[in-house]
Amino acid sequence: MLSRLWRRWSRFSRRPLIADELWRRTVARLPLLAALDPHAQARLHELASLMLREKTFVGAGGLQVDDEMRVYVAAQACLLILNLGLEYYAGWHEIILYPDTFVVRHEEYDEAGVVHESERALEGESWERGPLILSWAEVCPQTLEQEETGNVILHEFAHKLDMLNGTANGMPPLHADMSRQDWTRAFTQAYETMCDQLDGGQPTALDAYAAESPAEFFAVMSEAFFVAPERLWQSFPAVYHQLSRFYRQDPRAAGVGNA
Repeated sequence: MLSRLWRRWSRFSRRPLIADELWRRTVARLPLLAALDPHAQARLHELASLMLREKTFVGAGGLQVDDEMRVYVAAQACLLILNLGLEYYAGWHEIILYPDTFVVRHEEYDEAGVVHESERALEGESWERGPLILSWAEVCPQTLEQEETGNVILHEFAHKLDMLNGTANGMPPLHADMSRQDWTRAFTQAYETMCDQLDGGQPTALDAYAAESPAEFFAVMSEAFFVAPERLWQSFPAVYHQLSRFYRQDPRAAGVGNA
């Protein structure tokens, strides 16, 4: 992993890493990162620096994007790929930040071929081979402090990993030593359990938005894997195990996240 990072970094050898002071401030704001061991933090520092060279940040709706904001987003995004590599974010180039929730318009065709238009206010959105869009109001440090099991940045970047197979369907490209059957069994059973809980009016330990679709279930479970690993383990241990194998991390063992 380090050798791959070094080869990639050599292409940008004349450009500095994220400044140490800015990096320290960013890590101090994010308990998820502060809990990592020094070697993992150093690797994350390099990954985030590389990501800032390869992705363009654009402010929309009058938002002025500064270095603090760029590093804040990139550091969390690269937590997902800490032991995977920046190539997992290949094929797209732009991250758009809105000052607040943004409205998107979608067209859907029903079985009769009739077009239905709808509008939704979103906190984030990922487009296949297109930009990733975030609401700064929903991802900024003040908002993050209020979240117990969620993280919009992790959620949207998890969608990008899911889309590596083409369509977001809850099945990212698994490693050679992983079983597609085991993954499908773990996620299907957990997804059906959550749907049954909601249908029965029961509370769910994790964000009920996960029941929207298998793609959203994967993204929400990925959030919980990093933000609330113990809660995910207690709710869906088989899902935790599969995510640990996919992300090649074990936040429970590292003492990362909330209970």
